[in-house]
Amino acid sequence: MTTLPSLYISHGSPMTALQPGPVRDRLAELAADLPRPQAIVIATAHWLSPAPQVGGAAQPDTVHDFFGFPAELYQIRYPAPGAPALAERVLALLTQSGLDAALDPQHGLDHGAWVPLRLLYPEADIPVVPISVQPGRDPSHHLAVGRALASLREEGVLVIGSGSITHNLGDLRMGYGAEREAPYVRPFIAWVEERLAAGDVDALLDYRRQAPFAQRAHPTDEHLLPLFVALGAAGAQPRAQRIEAGIDYGILAMDIYRFG
Repeated sequence: MTTLPSLYISHGSPMTALQPGPVRDRLAELAADLPRPQAIVIATAHWLSPAPQVGGAAQPDTVHDFFGFPAELYQIRYPAPGAPALAERVLALLTQSGLDAALDPQHGLDHGAWVPLRLLYPEADIPVVPISVQPGRDPSHHLAVGRALASLREEGVLVIGSGSITHNLGDLRMGYGAEREAPYVRPFIAWVEERLAAGDVDALLDYRRQAPFAQRAHPTDEHLLPLFVALGAAGAQPRAQRIEAGIDYGILAMDIYRFG
């Protein structure tokens, strides 16, 4: 069986599910290029918990965890099956790695999961297991989560981290947009790309101190933490391929990374 890469996907606004744009095109191209996975494990920035949680539902609900959007968005369903047996295996791998993880038999797919998955695999016919991120834990913890899951890639499981390379929703009121990008976005994008290309994991783990405009790019950590899950799942010294997918609203960098 072909070993799959791991992915980090910037999922952007829930409107990404409806609007045409570069991220839609890039994810369709990526899906066409990848071997078809047997299942997907996705760490989403919109499921937050103190310790790792693993979704074990046999048929996860489509969760519309947002408000104030067009009615059409709330009508979308992503009816992918769950994978309870895989969820148990994920839980075992995390526990064996010394991580205090638990199973949630009811958790559904929030928009950090179903928006990018709907663009990757619109047929919703690949089983999905969501896992949470821990906003109270640092990037090294999330790298360890990813490393615990690395062997799944050899079993046909696609490991994804879903977040955003830059994520400062407070700046939506600053008047940024297609004609006026926030000044911190491209320097932060470039720094992440350079550090990943160099394999400088130590600098990435210390991004709060070393990256330019880190506080502006990420007032809170949760949308970058899935990057470290994907990076850890890629194994030792992975090649990082950046797939540029634009900047939404002048503040949300939509970069995708393929590790492998």
